[in-house]
Amino acid sequence: MNENAIKARSLLESGGYTCVLCRDEAVLTDTRRGIRPLLELLENPGRLSGYSAADKVVGKAAAFLYHLLDVDFVYAQVISQPAIDVLKQYGIEVTYATLVPAIRNRDNTGFCPMETAVLYIDDPNAALAAVRQVLNSLEK
Repeated sequence: MNENAIKARSLLESGGYTCVLCRDEAVLTDTRRGIRPLLELLENPGRLSGYSAADKVVGKAAAFLYHLLDVDFVYAQVISQPAIDVLKQYGIEVTYATLVPAIRNRDNTGFCPMETAVLYIDDPNAALAAVRQVLNSLEK
């Protein structure tokens, strides 16, 4: 783990954050659940090349978003096997605390809608479109 990754993980575990991205002195944090923080980062110009991320939960949808953001490293407290596969496919170093077959929804009654939306998708841009479509339908 590089220094940025160590810093991001430490902030995640001690700061009450759900998502932390670090690159040298630059630190981005968020306390919201889900993938909205990553989507908002994608909306802003510029990529996060050289950043390391620490996240509470990383499913396949989040893994695609981390790839689109161009991060170098992801630490997850909980990660799904499909997420690991995506991260490794795109050369993103990954470590984690707990590996699960798939991310469950918040009620633990089934799979996370984001995980389900991208389950059979292999293209990052198609995954982004699917995530946005599901979020739009959930907001209605």
